[in-house]
Amino acid sequence: MEEWIGGIWDRWITQTARRDHPAAAVHLKDIEKTLGVLFRALGGDAGLRVAAAADTTHGARRRLLQRIAGTHERTAHAALDMETLRLPPTIAVFPAPTFNRDLYLWLAALAAGAGPDVLQAATDEAWIVRNQRATVLALTRYPGLAARYHSLVEALLAERIAPEEMPADEAAQESAVRQALLKPGSVAALPSLKRAKAKPLQPVPLWLYPAPPSALPARKKNQPPTDAEGGEQPKEQQAANKRYEAERTEAPDNESPMILMWRAESILSWAEYLRVNRALDDDENPDAGRAAEMMDKLSLMENDQRVASKVRFDLDLPAAAEDDIELGPGIPLPEWDWKRRTLKADFCRLQPMVAREAEPQPLPERLRRHARKLKNQFAALAPVRRWQKAQPDGTELDIDACVRIVADRLAGWHFSGAGAYLNHRPTERDLACLVLADLSLSTDAYANDEQRVIDVIKDSLMLFGEALNSTGDQFAFYGFSSLKRSFVRFHEIKAFDRPLDAVARGRIAALKPGYYTRIGAAVRRATQLLEKVPANRRLLLILSDGKPHDIDLYEGRYGIEDTRMALIEAREKGIKPFCVTIDREGASYLPHLFGPAGYTIVRKPEDLPDRLPLLYAQLTGNA
Repeated sequence: MEEWIGGIWDRWITQTARRDHPAAAVHLKDIEKTLGVLFRALGGDAGLRVAAAADTTHGARRRLLQRIAGTHERTAHAALDMETLRLPPTIAVFPAPTFNRDLYLWLAALAAGAGPDVLQAATDEAWIVRNQRATVLALTRYPGLAARYHSLVEALLAERIAPEEMPADEAAQESAVRQALLKPGSVAALPSLKRAKAKPLQPVPLWLYPAPPSALPARKKNQPPTDAEGGEQPKEQQAANKRYEAERTEAPDNESPMILMWRAESILSWAEYLRVNRALDDDENPDAGRAAEMMDKLSLMENDQRVASKVRFDLDLPAAAEDDIELGPGIPLPEWDWKRRTLKADFCRLQPMVAREAEPQPLPERLRRHARKLKNQFAALAPVRRWQKAQPDGTELDIDACVRIVADRLAGWHFSGAGAYLNHRPTERDLACLVLADLSLSTDAYANDEQRVIDVIKDSLMLFGEALNSTGDQFAFYGFSSLKRSFVRFHEIKAFDRPLDAVARGRIAALKPGYYTRIGAAVRRATQLLEKVPANRRLLLILSDGKPHDIDLYEGRYGIEDTRMALIEAREKGIKPFCVTIDREGASYLPHLFGPAGYTIVRKPEDLPDRLPLLYAQLTGNA
């Protein structure tokens, strides 16, 4: 009976204390693409991506019912840093969905006008002044947003706790915030709090908050990366991709957290420590991820316990006798440092390799029927002999051209260069294509119940090679992965001067996933190979399942900007790059890398073998 009554009370008090409006909520996942387009269209940094912000405890004053219910303690602040525009995953501040949607649009416009350096101040005074400056700048640049902004301010002030309900020092701060919202630029500083127990400001949803600083110190030399830093994230974790403040700490001395090593009156401090990582995959704590989301700061520690999930991220190099065969000493390549705006010469070492255990084999039986169909379709792209009209010389007269010439002469027009013959000549495509396949560890994930992503890539290369053989185009297949800048693995599958034979098929079948995704170095090497091919048109086709990533700081904006610079270098040399990805989050960064028409997203990985040849036909049909 007590539990039943307690449940009724909890539901009633929680619902009564609510000040948000769930029925009018607008979710970031539903409007993320629109916000990305708006942010870049208004002049925002094209390299920034839009992602969800994590909830944090604000500590501001709450209403009596909210304190009784224990709700409204946490909120997600919009923030902007050098890599990401963080927005609340859900906005339900206003009772009307249009207002909540307009708040998302306003935050995107504010961030586009402000830039990543505007709101990095640590003090509230500088923060409120800079937000006013950013607001004035946004309203000046985009005057069409003025009506929406003032409507949002009016609706927001009606939802906030009035200054009359606060102590004097908190009321002074609230009045200053209201003045700054109504008349941006009119408040020069935020009044200071005089009482020791004074509460901080209520959250201001119309402003951008300073991005939380990283509390993680640099790793010691030769210290292996933790899973949180270097591992490939699961897809569901990548989808949320929230940013948390973190710190490194030492593991507690006591092995069992249930042994009391302090006085009983400090028992409430147990909540300060929670072992989020699980000793086994099927541990008794299935809600560890949910517990981590509720923490303001994640503490990372190392211990000597081995966990089952560690197997998926342990990337120790195999023994030389078991690894693929290295070809030569390696190739030094540069890398772009986007913060310093310099190209670091010979910064990476790319190692060409071939599969050690690659037995020659024919095309698998299960793919032969599909291969025959593709050959018939691609035969239309192969060079054929065609009649060319109005030629100055040829084997036969062009009757249409002769009639046209006579008619022009009778009309008083005469063209000395007009041809009157038909000539039967072969047409040449003169095209070279290099396919660069991502072989990182993430391709070991399952695409469906039967196939992994790497298996889909193998089938795609098998069928794509059969289709390209029918066109007569020059083509090559390579794969890549990486383990830091000193070991970028570049697998030779089929070179331009080699046929697609049983040896090449054996190398495709021997492909294995492993390590990380340093795309920039692989693109630069592919560009060098394509430059050597005598062809009028050169196509670089990249197959990838994720964004650039490696464990030596090659991630986030750094990896994206290096890849972008490598692609720019390729275009300057007459090479056309095109990306085919199965990364569902690719729309957030691929337009910055390849342009709006330089990539395509395959939603179902198992469709890649069918889509790849058709995409090639569309890209080169007029060659």
